[in-house]
Amino acid sequence: MLKIENLKKCYKNHIIFNQLSLTINDGDLIYIHGINGSGKSTLFKIICGITNQNDGIIIKDGNTHIGALIENPGFLENETIKFNLKFLSSLKNNYNEDKIIELCQLFHLDFFDKSKIKNFSLGMRQKVGIIQAIMEDQNLILLDEPTRGLDQQAIDSFCQLIINLHSQGKTIIIASHDYMTKLPFDKHYNLDNGSLKEE
Repeated sequence: MLKIENLKKCYKNHIIFNQLSLTINDGDLIYIHGINGSGKSTLFKIICGITNQNDGIIIKDGNTHIGALIENPGFLENETIKFNLKFLSSLKNNYNEDKIIELCQLFHLDFFDKSKIKNFSLGMRQKVGIIQAIMEDQNLILLDEPTRGLDQQAIDSFCQLIINLHSQGKTIIIASHDYMTKLPFDKHYNLDNGSLKEE
């Protein structure tokens, strides 16, 4: 469960959120629509603890394990897919190579490719970013504009992956300006003028 109460965030004199509240139940698949600059990435950063809010509270279950793709995924640019994903998952001693290889195959990536990530296209980087957000069996998954740079085949693979994760009881929040009609969202929200409204 994730509960946000009366969240306020300002940058200088610009108010991003003002009294924003949201309750997400375990196993929910949630869609947040918002134009670029509406605060989607900032909201996810606050939930992850990367950025602090000015006011309000965030309540998460004690067993919450967050996986997130926020803005442009950052990697060790001079290393391979394998090195990056192994390094990231080993930070919490939760490295499952077979699972990571399976996820790479889903997105038509070669886990053993010797190419450096800095040479990857936007779409390839996005695929690796999605993989790192779910590869450790995270139970709260935050995906910010996840289909950016993906071709139709990869979007279809992404949608099937989300459906599978949802069926496993994962809590998933997707924020995007693109509507994803193939996904069975439990709730739709619109982020506009610093507040969330259920659609």
